[in-house]
Amino acid sequence: MSKGIHVKKPLDSLLAEAEDSEKGLKRTLTANSLIALGIGAIIGAGLFVRTAAAAANNAGPAVTIAFVIAGLGCAFAGLCYAEFASMIPIAGSAYTYSYTTMGEFIAWIIGWDLVLEYALGAATVSIAWSEYLNKLLNYLGMHIPYEWSHSPFEHSLDGVYGIMNVPALLILVLLSLLLIRGTQESAFVNNVIVITKVAIVVLFIVFGWQFINPANHTPYIPAASTFTDHMGVPHHYGGILGILGAAGVVFFAFIGFDAVSTAAQEAKNPGRDMPKGILGSLIICTILYILFAHVLTGVASVDDFRTQGREASVTYAIQTYMHGYDWLAKLVTVAILAGFSSVILVMLLGQSRVFYSMSRDGLLPKVFSELHPVYRTPYKSNLILFVFVGLFAAFVPGDIVGDMTSIGTLFAFMLVAAGVIIMRKTNPDAKRTFRTPLVPLVPILGIIVCGAMIFGLGWPNWSRLLMWLALGFVIYFGYSAKHSKLRNPK
Repeated sequence: MSKGIHVKKPLDSLLAEAEDSEKGLKRTLTANSLIALGIGAIIGAGLFVRTAAAAANNAGPAVTIAFVIAGLGCAFAGLCYAEFASMIPIAGSAYTYSYTTMGEFIAWIIGWDLVLEYALGAATVSIAWSEYLNKLLNYLGMHIPYEWSHSPFEHSLDGVYGIMNVPALLILVLLSLLLIRGTQESAFVNNVIVITKVAIVVLFIVFGWQFINPANHTPYIPAASTFTDHMGVPHHYGGILGILGAAGVVFFAFIGFDAVSTAAQEAKNPGRDMPKGILGSLIICTILYILFAHVLTGVASVDDFRTQGREASVTYAIQTYMHGYDWLAKLVTVAILAGFSSVILVMLLGQSRVFYSMSRDGLLPKVFSELHPVYRTPYKSNLILFVFVGLFAAFVPGDIVGDMTSIGTLFAFMLVAAGVIIMRKTNPDAKRTFRTPLVPLVPILGIIVCGAMIFGLGWPNWSRLLMWLALGFVIYFGYSAKHSKLRNPK
């Protein structure tokens, strides 16, 4: 067997790891738990924060079309994820899949790339959590000063600069401790939250529909132009490029269904339950997203989302335009805080499980795969991740972190789609309890749609992705290649 950087992990060894569950992670999650886990991850900051940002900076009311494009890309990628998750029920998601299909170096790139999805995704949502916490405190007659709830790179409309986002740090430490306590307990808390926030989304759609102002939807697709946001960053606004850019932004709203696949090693019946968890959560959320975006952009205007309604946009829209529904604004704020908490929970879960797999393969230090003697969770990894995620949450603006999350995830999805085509050729007889339909058409369409969204995100995000990957190369060749268990067997 080749010991080069393209060495592949044999499928047989992965399946043996899945069988050896008594020594590893506990198998506690059912199909319903996985669907709830997916919805818990998907419905959150993407819907309640990124929708308004995409409308303001990129597409206007046509953000609904952007959701269709993003949902389509996720559907193609989801079908590919479902096949892999049913074939390879191992913690690690796209990292594990690419290790088997494309070799160690590509697997490292994916694993490193997934840090953008999960760790920075958790940071993005914790920043949004901070915004809505301030709204809740306003109802109670309290307020966190701007400088202690924003990054140093942000300033208010009256010129006050942030210092550090303290509430974002607070929620991260609480949820990191909950994850250390155990996945089963975390899933129970998540199930309660999911029911609550889905109900709130439906209530906003039902009650908000009567307050839609047709003028806010005219024109539905704005003419192509350029808009410079509050941080001085230019965006394509309107037209095809604006909609593609918005699709890349709101794509963040779909991140989560693939987090279900990172919990494959903790599913009771992964072959049957993983496809249900991934595709079921994706379909439910896509329908809710399109309806929600249509109502939100109809109730409030694009100018609102660029000024006073830029933060906690949903609550702002209800308070300003839906007279008589102040109770809903308060309820939405509480539900959003709970919803964001569940998203952060799943993001941190996903990241720690990816690092768990990479550590067991020798590509990361052993500390990332050490399990708690009682709770059987990677507790040291959770603590290290808290520090890393906390630095981004406290000191980097949410828009920047969110776009980095989107582009990193889109890149991972493209490689997973390519992996299905490769695996069909290299392992055609492997057991597949779920098969992606119309291969290679579906994976190719997934690559094209996700690639189009990456194109729409623009060169600042391309450059950030390249710099992140360059840092990953340094770590791989400086540490991982020397410690890889496949390349350096004892």
